[in-house]
Amino acid sequence: MLNAVTRQIEIYQSMFGQKLTKGALTVVAIGFVVMFVGGGSRHAIGLVLKPMAETFGWERSALGGTVALFLVVTALCMYFAGHLADRVSVRAVLGGGFFVSALGIGLMALVTETWHAYLLYGVAFAAGNGVASIIPIGVMVSRQFPDKVGLANSMAISGMGLGQLVIISALTAVLIAVGWGSVFMWLGLVNLMMVPVVLWMIREEPKDPTEESGPAGDGLSIGEAMKTRHFWLLTAVYALCGFHDFFASTHLVAFALDQQIAPLFAGNLLAFMGLAGLVGVLASGAWSDRFSPVSATMICHIIRMAIFAMILVNKDPVAVAAFAMLFGFTFWITAPLAVVFVRNAFGARNLGALSGLITCVHHMCGGLGAWIGAALFDADGSYDRAFVVMLVCSVAAVLLSLGLRRGDQQA
Repeated sequence: MLNAVTRQIEIYQSMFGQKLTKGALTVVAIGFVVMFVGGGSRHAIGLVLKPMAETFGWERSALGGTVALFLVVTALCMYFAGHLADRVSVRAVLGGGFFVSALGIGLMALVTETWHAYLLYGVAFAAGNGVASIIPIGVMVSRQFPDKVGLANSMAISGMGLGQLVIISALTAVLIAVGWGSVFMWLGLVNLMMVPVVLWMIREEPKDPTEESGPAGDGLSIGEAMKTRHFWLLTAVYALCGFHDFFASTHLVAFALDQQIAPLFAGNLLAFMGLAGLVGVLASGAWSDRFSPVSATMICHIIRMAIFAMILVNKDPVAVAAFAMLFGFTFWITAPLAVVFVRNAFGARNLGALSGLITCVHHMCGGLGAWIGAALFDADGSYDRAFVVMLVCSVAAVLLSLGLRRGDQQA
């Protein structure tokens, strides 16, 4: 699989305007595979939300709370992973993360009580998935591509889109054929298989970022960055983005089933969101390198304003499918841009820690979005109030993004 990914990446060499070394291609390829497995795995809870709740007679807010805890723990571990990636070994960080992920998600097949789900999915799988995540990959990629970090990072992160398409499509068939327990068993096996892959493929030890040439190698400390207005604007934009992201990924399938859409079609909506996301993340990286990460971020949230407004007034199957595809297109637009924003504004000295901190807030607010969506559904029997909340947050994100333009121009 890794060789096939490497061959495909070679097609994109013209986008960089230069011949890429084997080492650089390997970095993007391993990043792609890590994101393929990790990204596909983390969205499986949305696929099984309704059947699990019905099996045990749980309210959706119970599993929504599990997702919220998952995102808080993941967020904290992303910061921890970024700190380790700056100073220790990306190889060890990713290998350890996948081992813990495999245990947590695989044992979810055996749950019978809500606290089992909170412990296994919300803590164990969350910790592993947060460590083997976008943050160490972003640090690793940025060291190989100092001039095209947006595009290179988006190519690695695009693995999440293809992973969501392939893994969720396969798991939809598993769910329909043998039930939700087998979904978790297969995910545990796939995550466990990633441990030898990353330990074998990642050979180079990370260099000390303070030894990098140029001003980006110096940069601000975490405390100095947190004293700037730009840091807090950026954090607020990513917080609102996460609030939308995990509301949609957690509740899309359940929402579609509520509209009497067939289970196979509903499950594949989540899968094909990943395909749309692959297109969006590649476009985002190229756009960011050519123009600016701020404009890409604004476009993301303008699209979300439109689709949240649309789904409030039209919920037929075509509208639901359009919502899924358009939201999917925006889903990872901001993901490769965190390291670009941080490096441009604060330098590379604490690239992993600062991008991890911002992504930490993104995921914590994502957990809040997933839980609020579930709580509003339990209260109202519909997602309409949740869609209104998301629309308001989209407007706020656009306005805050305008404030980032000044800092981006100065950088």
